[in-house]
Amino acid sequence: MKTIVVTGGAGFIGSNLVDHLLEKSGNSRIVVFDKLTYAGSKESLKEALSDRRVRFVKGDIADPGAVERLYRTYRPTQVYNLAAESHVDRSIDGPWYFVRTNLEGTFRLLEGARRHLAQGGPSARRDFRFLHVSTDEVFGSLGPRGRFTEGTPYAPNSPYSATKAGADHLVRAYGETFGVPVLLTNCSNNYGPRQFPEKLIPLVLLNAMEGKSLPVYGKGANVRDWLYVADHCEGLVKAMGKGKLGGRYNLGGNCELTNLQVVHSLCDVLEGELPAARNPDFARRGLRRYRDLIRFVKDRPGHDLRYAMDFSRAKRELGWVPKHRFREGLRETVKWYLGNLDWCGRVQAGNYGRQRLGLGKASR
Repeated sequence: MKTIVVTGGAGFIGSNLVDHLLEKSGNSRIVVFDKLTYAGSKESLKEALSDRRVRFVKGDIADPGAVERLYRTYRPTQVYNLAAESHVDRSIDGPWYFVRTNLEGTFRLLEGARRHLAQGGPSARRDFRFLHVSTDEVFGSLGPRGRFTEGTPYAPNSPYSATKAGADHLVRAYGETFGVPVLLTNCSNNYGPRQFPEKLIPLVLLNAMEGKSLPVYGKGANVRDWLYVADHCEGLVKAMGKGKLGGRYNLGGNCELTNLQVVHSLCDVLEGELPAARNPDFARRGLRRYRDLIRFVKDRPGHDLRYAMDFSRAKRELGWVPKHRFREGLRETVKWYLGNLDWCGRVQAGNYGRQRLGLGKASR
């Protein structure tokens, strides 16, 4: 039986990838390896864990003993590395956690893969693939024109993106120096079900439902390229199956929007599902619509102006393009959160109160 390891598989993108693999990978065994930090929860794997093909292993990718046991016990043929600290604001408050997980953790996984291949002989190397999932933020900030390509020079501007950039370089180096069969993808902003509520869309959605202010950094003019998580997962599977060894693939949503446009769209979709006018608390406060809750707040330090992805290589070599239009994906996302408010409460409990992060309060 082929074994697929998904590190970070209890997180947002990871849990969606596990669902996708269960649908597409036949009888393959899927091993979820996750530390279960604040952003990773077995709640996100509730349905998947009922499938006999799925195994859950609690572990830290920066723990060399845990990683060695993972490779030795399960002898994987594919590793998807999605384990990461990923919130820019948290990287401003506590960079050390990002260095440990994103840099040291990726190093430990690559070292584990190198030993795994050395012990397995030529057939293991022939069948093995290590796909590292990265971000568009490693490329820095774009001006008003152009898009990131796979050849764009790295210019990270936050501790988060700097540690992801370093991890990307390690992945490439292990392919070139040690012959580890690696692939690398860089994605744009993801959205969809099971995203932890510190990120823009779920944060704004839950605040709006509770009549709380909707914080928008600066003037809301920063531009992001939005990719529905199911489309991203399809791209990852295609990269794993069809990608050229040592290859890099940008995965973008072809959907550039300012942060303010995203918040406006989210408010409008929510109005269609749960009209603010029906909320008596809104009426008492003189509010007619969710947009009335928008408040502009001090911008994030080092906030990149614009990201946009050229995914023509993925289209050409993998046959991949995003399928979901933003409004369609956003509507599905809103419906999922409205139907899973209990999940929202459980994953936030004791972890996060939707407070402002990224104010530079050092922690370790």
